[in-house]
Amino acid sequence: MKKLVVYFSATGVTKNVASEIAQNIGADLFEIVPKQQYTSADLNWHDANSRSSVEMKDRSSRPAVEDKVNDINQYDTIVLGFPVWWYTAPTIVNTFIEENDLSGKKINVFVTSGSSGAEGAFIDLKETYPKLDFVAAKRLKPLDSTEELVNWIK
Repeated sequence: MKKLVVYFSATGVTKNVASEIAQNIGADLFEIVPKQQYTSADLNWHDANSRSSVEMKDRSSRPAVEDKVNDINQYDTIVLGFPVWWYTAPTIVNTFIEENDLSGKKINVFVTSGSSGAEGAFIDLKETYPKLDFVAAKRLKPLDSTEELVNWIK
């Protein structure tokens, strides 16, 4: 079986970390791409009417994504990465989870954030999807050493 690094990246930070993880653990890489890309105005969390603010206020929001993973059954481990929005996963991550069958897979979560940890997002995901096997979570930064990233996944 194989590993898959899945990530959502609004500004490129998470993409860089996900790419490094995939390269160093020999995993395939899949980007969660929104059908409607986020603009900088959409990401302005200071604006209560920005797209990201509106989506995060509505926990049932499921922004549309471009693709599903081809043959998700070939993977036994998923490494799921995203930026922390409002102390949890962006709702587009829920779209990905609900459109791809992750049952029976070990799911490691990494988040990127300037200050928020991974715990809130990890707990929310475990509570929202109690039948899935969320194993561990960690906040990672682009400057974290490759060795630290690889050791965390192992």
